[in-house]
Parts: sequence; structure tokens; C-alpha cells
Amino acid sequence: MKPITDIDDPRYVKALAHPLRIRILAMLADRVASPVQLAAHLDATLGTVAYHVRTLHSLGLVELVDTRQRRGATEHYYRAREHPRFPDDAWSGLAPVAKQRMLSAILQQVGQYVTSSAAAGGFDHADAHMTRMSLRLDDRGFRQLAAASRKWLREAERIEEAAAERLERGTDSDGDACVDAGLVVMVFEGRSGDPRSDTDRTREPDAVSGGVGA
Repeated sequence: MKPITDIDDPRYVKALAHPLRIRILAMLADRVASPVQLAAHLDATLGTVAYHVRTLHSLGLVELVDTRQRRGATEHYYRAREHPRFPDDAWSGLAPVAKQRMLSAILQQVGQYVTSSAAAGGFDHADAHMTRMSLRLDDRGFRQLAAASRKWLREAERIEEAAAERLERGTDSDGDACVDAGLVVMVFEGRSGDPRSDTDRTREPDAVSGGVGA
């Protein structure tokens, strides 16, 4: 099946048509899991989850990686394929309903991920970091902030690639163990919904970044 490289691909649009499929995709991007395991975390019936996993599989967004015998039945384990990347103008062109569904599912997933990582000591690492900033910017400043965030994400990918090479060769000069790190970067207009005068208004938009060693 031809890989999905464009978010305008009808298969990707169809995947975003149901909020549960977005949540399943987010979970399978972090781990290999079976519909039974997914259903336990999604507050949904096994039949419903299995149906949506099959749909994602038929769309080429998840792949079957293992099967195991469990209580006389065959349990199937899946993981997400690499998702298509968003070009700079793709998010603004996404339909409002699909955009809201993605936001809702992703924010819920981020919250669960950070909370569970923190409970397991994910912020105990000496270099763990979390910052929330409110910045008052003009349009040019907002564009510059967005560009800076994309640059940082590209740098994070480069750091991961270099670390993967060291781990594969076993030549980590620091002798550190592998760390499953989490990184969340968001740039958005900070709107509380409360009417405020310009003098009372906090600095906007918000720029939130967090690093989690989970």
C-alpha cells in the first residue's frame, strides 16, 4: 500500500473522521498494543476498538507487528506507521471539525502521558524541565516564535538521530543508559475567554514547552 505522505490524502482524512481513531493512533505511536489493551485505556468496548483498529489498518496507518495466543484466542498487536508531516500551511487548511477532533484527542493524550510520566518519576531526572510562558507579540513576533519552535523540533530530531547511532554502536561517551524522553511543544494564541481590558490582559500568545524523562 502506498504510504500516506500528505494530510490531504483521503485515507488520512477518513482516519480523522472519528475521535476514537485519533486517540488510538496517538497511543499506537507510543507503544505496541492489542485492541484488548487499547480498550482498557479508552473506556470503549473491545468490539468498537477492534473495528477502528481494523479501519486504521486498512487505511495503512497502523501495521500488525505480532500475534500471541491468549486464552485460546489469537491476540493481534499493532503499532502506528510514521504519520504524514504537516507542511507549514497544512494546519490552517484543515477542516475545523477535523482540527478540533485532533486537538481534543492530542491534548488528552498529552495530559495522560505527562501525568503518568510524572507519577513514575519522569521529572526526577536532573535535566528534566517544564516551562510555561505568556508572551505579548505582534504578528511578526508570532511568526518568528512559530519558526523558532519548528527549528527547535528539527534540532530535537537531529539529537535523537545522533543518540540512536551512539546507542546502536554502544559508544555513548557518557556511559548513560537509554532514556525514553518526552517533548511537548505548543505555540498558540492564549485566550482564556474572560473579558479583560488591555491593561489587565496577560501577555499573549502562550508558548508552552516541556521535557519529560519517563
